Amino acid sequence: MKKYVIIAIVAFTGFCSVKANAQTKIAHINAQALIESMTEYKKAQTDIESYAATLEKESGALVAEYNKKMKDFENSPKEESDAMKAVKVKEIQDIQKRLQDYEQVAREKIGQKQGDLLKPVYDKARKAIEDVAKEKGYGYVIDNSGGTLLVSPAGDDILATVKTKLGISATAAPAAAK
Repeated sequence: MKKYVIIAIVAFTGFCSVKANAQTKIAHINAQALIESMTEYKKAQTDIESYAATLEKESGALVAEYNKKMKDFENSPKEESDAMKAVKVKEIQDIQKRLQDYEQVAREKIGQKQGDLLKPVYDKARKAIEDVAKEKGYGYVIDNSGGTLLVSPAGDDILATVKTKLGISATAAPAAAK
């Protein structure tokens, strides 16, 4: 008898969990379109581009120095000693190394700047998505912006609702890719 009661409880629990799972609401959103429509994102992109332009301008001095050394080397007299040529080659190699190092540091700085400026934007978008999901009773929200979702269960697109929550016009087009 005790065995039947345990089996009945397990079966009832399983039935309830299946029924609960069947009622889970699913939604989807193009998170990238949402983020690109946010004014904070557009400002961050402008700031990042401005910062990158500043770094590129700073590297211009190194490029100019490199070009000058190359021109001097190419225009050096043919009878110049091997020792003098070696010194000039070494100078050119040093400038090349400094230029490569600067470019690497600049890429890292730009990546850091992107992280610093975009993290609050992503956090704000995520919070809005979570709030809308909670308000509308969605158990799952799938990001379909990656384009890799091949098959998914039917769900509601909550992009317009999240845009409204963020105060973005629901018809606002995402920023053009650069």
